[in-house]
Amino acid sequence: MHYPAERIREAVFVRRINRFIAHVVLDGTEVVCHVKNTGRCAELLIPGAKVFLYCAPSDSKRKTAYDLIAVYKGERLINMDSQAPNKAALSFLQREFPGADVRPETVYGASRMDFSITEGDFRMLVEVKGVTLEKDNHVFFPDAPTERGTKHLRELIRARAEGYACAVLFVIQMRDVYLFSPNSVTDPAFASALREARDHGVEIWAYDCDVTPDTMTIRQPVEVCLD
Repeated sequence: MHYPAERIREAVFVRRINRFIAHVVLDGTEVVCHVKNTGRCAELLIPGAKVFLYCAPSDSKRKTAYDLIAVYKGERLINMDSQAPNKAALSFLQREFPGADVRPETVYGASRMDFSITEGDFRMLVEVKGVTLEKDNHVFFPDAPTERGTKHLRELIRARAEGYACAVLFVIQMRDVYLFSPNSVTDPAFASALREARDHGVEIWAYDCDVTPDTMTIRQPVEVCLD
């Protein structure tokens, strides 16, 4: 997954106005940008943090000229674009399942699942979740309650009972972490549903990523602890 390198700009975070809008200082001037992650991200978006922006083409019909896509937390660069995990996952799944038909946005039941994978009689559904919440190299999902995420897990449990292979892919939008867990404090319902999904045969995958200001690539598996 990559952004056009010539459209990436370095800035300094000032404040978040609401879920979608933040102010940053770019080349000495305070400007408004779109935050490409509606999660809380309170531990990331701290005044003075170095951030990276994507600059939209001048002819685009947008209210803001910039998207906030990544931030430094100490020495660690974290991508926080909520659309990046699915883009990285597409390349990853095509690599992991060579020759299979990997299709994004597949309707199953009352949900739209992120990916379907088919090859001969093999059928698989994969739901992707981006992870940005980190503490002491241990990462957690979600950083805010997600009824939608719990609904997707219920759909995967049902699909597994109907003969599909199923997986949840947690794309950790940073590298060099050692453990992934559901955020039982913030969203106990999701954590419970994830354990139930595992017990019904849904695979739980967690992978970290190599992150640069203009790229994010799924790198290697991270240990999962659900209990």
